[in-house]
Amino acid sequence: MAQNAPPQHGPSTLTVKGRDMRIRTLAFIVLAGLAIWFIAVNTGSVSIRLWIPTVTLPLWAVLTVTLLVGVVLGMYLARRRAIRRRARR
Repeated sequence: MAQNAPPQHGPSTLTVKGRDMRIRTLAFIVLAGLAIWFIAVNTGSVSIRLWIPTVTLPLWAVLTVTLLVGVVLGMYLARRRAIRRRARR
């Protein structure tokens, strides 16, 4: 007997100016734009205590470093998850 496999669906897409774009890509572009805008409008200085020393930095620099650390950690975790999924197969 043959088993019927469910149809394979590709990623969700949306047509923008005649081009198919993944919804995930559009969401990334919107979030990146909002993050850049948020960093750009926060230009005041802040004091940050790093265990022992206290440093004064522009808030945009602190936000940029925080964003970059978050991106690097997210990429690391996504890569690790992909390796685990491949190992299970």
